Amino acid sequence: MLIWIIFGIIIRITAFLAFGYPRVNTPRKASAEGIENPEMVKAYNRISQWPQFKFFRKMVSREVKAHNPKGTIVDIGCGPGYLVNAIAKSLPRLHIIGVDVSEELLKAARNNSSSLDLNKRIKYLQGDVRELPFKDNAIDFVVSTLSLHHWSNPDEALQEIYRVLKHKGQFIIFDLRRDSRRLFYWLLRFATRFIVPVPLRNIGEPLGSALSSYTITEVDTMFRKSPFQQWKAKSGIGWMLVWGCKD
Repeated sequence: MLIWIIFGIIIRITAFLAFGYPRVNTPRKASAEGIENPEMVKAYNRISQWPQFKFFRKMVSREVKAHNPKGTIVDIGCGPGYLVNAIAKSLPRLHIIGVDVSEELLKAARNNSSSLDLNKRIKYLQGDVRELPFKDNAIDFVVSTLSLHHWSNPDEALQEIYRVLKHKGQFIIFDLRRDSRRLFYWLLRFATRFIVPVPLRNIGEPLGSALSSYTITEVDTMFRKSPFQQWKAKSGIGWMLVWGCKD
């Protein structure tokens, strides 16, 4: 009986820290866009295989699948390509294009996709979210994960995503949120100091990404200024997911 009482207390404390404790309220600190240093690319590729990143990819892949995408889907800021691979495996009829500003990350992505024999259905292109390498109204679905906080001009980026999407084309943007619960913030702080590989630790990641991310309110304001008329956001303890459609 005592064990169950203690267990119940632990569960309540954990739930309070995760969901009831006040959110972090800090000024935004902009972060650099793109990773070209080979050591940082290697480190980022390594942590992208950790369980928490797999959890995020599964969440996003499930959300993408729920919206029944067809045709061509583009992953903006695809990094080492793990989300591209996950979508390719779960939705075998899609043509998938990964876009990233970093050629070094694209090399890692091509290698990761090649190892799974997915290259016939996947294409990787170097490009900036403010100037995507596609014609107007050419893409059926756009997805972007953990990239929004790196965009130097989100307003221009949303204009560009709108341009390349077809009529009724959809998008999903997943990112951290700066107004995370304190428990999530402490976990990121601990990981930055003690867990992640040294090249990332030296540039203050992953905490730096959280501090450069946006709040739900800021994202809502961002989309109100964009050409998109239809969008909705889901929020977690330290992240957000925004779905939208081009009318």
